[in-house]
Amino acid sequence: MTCPAGAPPPTYPVLLGGVPVPGEGWVHWPRGSAMLHDTYDVLALKARLDHGRATPADETDPRLAGKVARSTPEQVTAALAAARAAQPVWARVPLERRLDFVRAVHRRLRERAGDFTGILVAEGHPLRVAEWALSAALNLTHPDTLDHARSVLRWEGEQAGRRIRLVRKPDGVVCLDPARNAPLLTALAGVPTLAAGNALVLNAPPSVPLGTVHVFHTVVAPLLAEHGAPPGTLSVLCAPARPVLRAWLASPDCDDVFFFGGSREGAELTRSCLENGKKPVMEMAGNDALVVWRDADLTGAVDAALERYHGSGQLCLAPKFALVHPAVADTFTGLLRERVAALRVGPPEDPDVVLTPVVKRSQCQDVLDDALSHGAELLCGGEAVDVHGAPSRRGPFVRPVLLRVRGLRAAARMRAVTEETFFPLMCVIVPDDAPAGTPDDAPVGTADGAATDTPADATDADRALLDTVLAFVNANRYGLRNSLWARDPYVVDRFTDEVTNGGVLKVNDSHIGTLPVLPIIGGTGLSGGVFGEANVPFLRTTRLQGISIGTGRPDHFDHLATAGPPRHP
Repeated sequence: MTCPAGAPPPTYPVLLGGVPVPGEGWVHWPRGSAMLHDTYDVLALKARLDHGRATPADETDPRLAGKVARSTPEQVTAALAAARAAQPVWARVPLERRLDFVRAVHRRLRERAGDFTGILVAEGHPLRVAEWALSAALNLTHPDTLDHARSVLRWEGEQAGRRIRLVRKPDGVVCLDPARNAPLLTALAGVPTLAAGNALVLNAPPSVPLGTVHVFHTVVAPLLAEHGAPPGTLSVLCAPARPVLRAWLASPDCDDVFFFGGSREGAELTRSCLENGKKPVMEMAGNDALVVWRDADLTGAVDAALERYHGSGQLCLAPKFALVHPAVADTFTGLLRERVAALRVGPPEDPDVVLTPVVKRSQCQDVLDDALSHGAELLCGGEAVDVHGAPSRRGPFVRPVLLRVRGLRAAARMRAVTEETFFPLMCVIVPDDAPAGTPDDAPVGTADGAATDTPADATDADRALLDTVLAFVNANRYGLRNSLWARDPYVVDRFTDEVTNGGVLKVNDSHIGTLPVLPIIGGTGLSGGVFGEANVPFLRTTRLQGISIGTGRPDHFDHLATAGPPRHP
């Protein structure tokens, strides 16, 4: 997304019930690359603009990517009232037409792929991370995803002379607070939420509002109107989260609170939702494990582990630590270290860059110091650097950190393993304090990914090691995603059958990659709370209703007759 020279940046008012209206002032957003190269000058420019002290030249500064209107408290209340009035009308629109709305969003995103990634790059996301976000948005709205949604939103059959329906009915008004680190992608969970028949009130975070309001103003809102939604069906606000959440909790016009954020905040909000009669849909932190078995394709496993550093590790669904079989630990660690050390910083437009400025730089150092005090070995990284890669105490980047940890008992004492780490730091854990070891001629993975023979039966020692590794994965307090690299069907089956921790399990695949139908978000434990599971927004923002329609036959009150033998024994 570019602006002509001398032209003002794109302007986005408050979208109140589908109608653009003025707000109270503006949030101005500088381009990410400008912030990196002229940090203090650009921050001063933003401050002048945000606080009404700008000069005419400031208003057309090419370093600006856009501005978003700030919402008023009155608009927060008005959006809820408009949503309550519009939702029943929208829910009466046939399901197929509502699914057509999502199909249209999918087509528009595909047609405007460059615009989508361009606005994310302007926000400061590296191009490669923006392209990953685009792929996730396209899979969220993919036709195959919609086919699956149709099958679970409405089922019809016949039992004992009655027509039976199992139907998912919309919850009503859903209020969505997206993640600060990935606001646009998480806000797009509102598209299937709308298609399920709900009205949506979306609050774009003032800290990073631009991409969210751009796509909802230019893509989602127009297509929603084209498919028969009344104006109040969608509102897009931009206001500080805490007062908005309080308003949602207090309002009778809010039914669901769809929240992306930290585990502590999400737990507190869950309690408040239940106390106020709201349905909590919580998407919180992640602390994913990547398991590498002795027969793994090590090249693929290293590629998956390297995804830890996308966005400098500030993606909740990135792998945070690797559990690596002792037989291949040295080879895997050597390959990974070489790749991690080669990662470089730079502006977000650079197609080879995946690292971003790190918000929690001091916490990264604290966690690194804690790991080293518990015996971790620092293999590379940890220094603060500027956009050119030069060491700087004030540098916004952190050179990617790779640690090696010997033993599960040591790992279990480290914050780097037991907590979500939202910075570029990964632990390679070698469980050599667990039962391990196989005969010297047992096959191991190869660095070039070539297939190796696998014994028909695992050794007792490897079975015991697998028991221990799976127990370690399941003991994780978080549960967003977990992944495995292994060829042995026995190992794959045990991983997929026995790992209960996590909303998504990936095997021999990209850890952060998305697919049609497969949920993108959702998890257990501290990742999703007590109601956590893989999150399909079509399902999480609806409720199941059973319907029986009788034909008037007299045996309808003979209750034993309805419990006859199955039609297909």
